[in-house]
Amino acid sequence: MARDYYGILGVDQEATEQEIKKAYRKLARKYHPDVNPSEEAAEKFAEIAAAQEVLLDPQKRAIVDRGGDPMEAGGGMGGAAGFGGGGLGDIFEAFFGGGAGARQPRSRVQPGNDALLRTSITLEEAFAGAKKEVTVDTAVLCDKCHGTGSKTEAKPVPCGTCGGAGQVQEMQQSFLGNVMTTRECPTCHGYGEVIKDPCTQCAGDGRVRATRDLTVNIPAGINSGMRIRMANQGEVGHGGGPAGDLYVEVQVQPHPVFMRENNDLHLRLTVPMYDAALGTELSVDNLAGQPTAIEVPGGTQPGDTIHLQGEGMPRLRAEGAGDMIAHVQVTVPTALTNDERAALEDLRDGHQDNPAVHVESDEAHDGFFSRMRGKFRR
Repeated sequence: MARDYYGILGVDQEATEQEIKKAYRKLARKYHPDVNPSEEAAEKFAEIAAAQEVLLDPQKRAIVDRGGDPMEAGGGMGGAAGFGGGGLGDIFEAFFGGGAGARQPRSRVQPGNDALLRTSITLEEAFAGAKKEVTVDTAVLCDKCHGTGSKTEAKPVPCGTCGGAGQVQEMQQSFLGNVMTTRECPTCHGYGEVIKDPCTQCAGDGRVRATRDLTVNIPAGINSGMRIRMANQGEVGHGGGPAGDLYVEVQVQPHPVFMRENNDLHLRLTVPMYDAALGTELSVDNLAGQPTAIEVPGGTQPGDTIHLQGEGMPRLRAEGAGDMIAHVQVTVPTALTNDERAALEDLRDGHQDNPAVHVESDEAHDGFFSRMRGKFRR
């Protein structure tokens, strides 16, 4: 049974070329392997790519409109073509040179492949968003023949070798006797048509290799490994076919002060013992370059954290932002003057705290910072 190529793309039989391309792009954004890695999505993507190829080819689309399937053996012409997926149909083709197993010529116009490149940005650029210039080396539409492959932009003509079939037959001897075999036409390479006056720039391919400079819009809040899709900026297809998409993968550079965890920004504070005991305030420049005050309350302990709500990374394409989390490291002086030693001895003599053995139940207090300490080691 012939496949419903119009139903696969969700368009009607009167759909224009632009409507078919639009429907394909919409489905490709959902099922493309770079977006959806599942096996079901891969099968669906292959199905919609085949549907676009068929419906953009006038000859193949005509076969579909007649109730046939140009992707199956025989192109829906009836008879033994019902074996089109292989098996008996392929046996007929191999031994009798086509007939029931003959295939339609390939379309000269093919959709282009997607392209991928990587770019590096700073954490500040990820925080605020940025415009990034990138250089892309891909196949582009030939500007001399405008994708037609012809010097005069004339339409291709049926191949004189195969008569437009895209295949030729030849007699070969085997242990079974004389056998008629079918192979791709060496003149038109399976397209069934040839360009009489190939373009001197693209040699009839309809595309050339070129380097382009593009501007990529980096959204605020993007994280390492995320990809930005630029529609129709990938490879132009053979014969000037529709271009694929360009995916730009972003890598965020490490920052000397902040470490990112999802939308939160972590940093370490080194606070002298007396400031931790009495309390203090210090300032740190945030990723926008603005000073942010961090208040260290009196009695702060080593490993304590100070949360500043809404001072972290903006949420990607959403409202709000993460937090800035300061991890306090208390330093103890190692060289004391006589006056400092005397003052500390007076403080110790007037205080009730005494040295104690650490017990396992106290581990819960240090657990989070211990994990974070490992992340901060360089």
